[in-house]
Amino acid sequence: MKEFLESHKKNMLHLLELLVNIDSGTYHKQGVDRIGEILTSEYQQMGFEVKVYQEEEFGNHLVIKHANCNRPSIIIAAHMDTVFPKGTVDERPFHVEGNKAFGPGVIDMKASLVSVLYAMKTLMNSGNEGFQNVEIVINSDEEVGSLTSRSLIEKHARNKKYALVMEPARKNGSIVSARRGKGNYVLEVTGRAAHSGIEPEKGRSAIEELAHKVIQLHELSDPDQGINVNVGVIEGGSSVNTVSDHASAQIDIRFSEMEQAEPLTERLEQICASTDVSGTKVSIHGEINRPPMEKNEKTRKLLRIIREVGNNVDVTIDDTATGGGSDASFTAAIGVATIDGLGPIGGNAHSTKEYLEIDSLVPRTLLLAALIQRLTEGKR
Repeated sequence: MKEFLESHKKNMLHLLELLVNIDSGTYHKQGVDRIGEILTSEYQQMGFEVKVYQEEEFGNHLVIKHANCNRPSIIIAAHMDTVFPKGTVDERPFHVEGNKAFGPGVIDMKASLVSVLYAMKTLMNSGNEGFQNVEIVINSDEEVGSLTSRSLIEKHARNKKYALVMEPARKNGSIVSARRGKGNYVLEVTGRAAHSGIEPEKGRSAIEELAHKVIQLHELSDPDQGINVNVGVIEGGSSVNTVSDHASAQIDIRFSEMEQAEPLTERLEQICASTDVSGTKVSIHGEINRPPMEKNEKTRKLLRIIREVGNNVDVTIDDTATGGGSDASFTAAIGVATIDGLGPIGGNAHSTKEYLEIDSLVPRTLLLAALIQRLTEGKR
């Protein structure tokens, strides 16, 4: 399998360049769908069936499996969308500097799309039946919380034994065995406007009330328990000489265990149930949009298998926990043994310096193919 991948490394990089040089920000449906069309063609040429789930606002989602696939035990999750707006490719297209490839979405996660495809090609070329034991779900809205694809992922994961999620490996090569859960809320404050010089006493400052709330919300953070509350965006007021009659805040919460979610949301509601500035009103709305991916016994067993496979293909496997969200949270929450970060190695995702370590493309694809082979042997 290694020889096959090494002989196709140039083809992998050519496909990666093609994908990276297509703008596919989440809200650029045309670009995301172009990525989907390219992948659909590639898989259909290999005898895979591709079901396209049409979307109006976001790109279409793909569910892919081989024509001979019967009751697969593995789901692979990947996404086509990036965080970069239309026009980014014109500013900084795909390019190579030494051992690094650069470009929008090169590591998050277009290199992984190439890796999954070539893992299937490798298995087919080797005569291994692992490619018939996989269902691949590729969505188009992961970067905004998988708003339309979460139910699709959960539906196709429910009858699976393993979930392999293709977010990139960390900069040091570690794969991801745990992720924190995530919620997003918006806090709205209504006050009473007044001229700050002529009659300030008639005003009720929404900004002042919001300031109290920001402090109280940040005090909910408990880093030792993996809980963080961050007010990331605030807005309010109309002019510098007007007591503000409106203000708002966008709140991001992170937590390590699902049992932390309810007490944390209750505390959010308690804080917003009263005001510190008389005459103001406060409301909050939002939801937990990603459960945590907890490192449980199923995860540990799958991790042990991956380490053994890694040893066989000369890839050292370390694992880590991260605070960022991904679709791994959805598969883990419904009880499927889940490991994330199985893509190639890179870093600086979501920035102008995002990169792929080119020398990791073949080894990590080999690891994925060998892992699928091992998990398929265990199915028999």
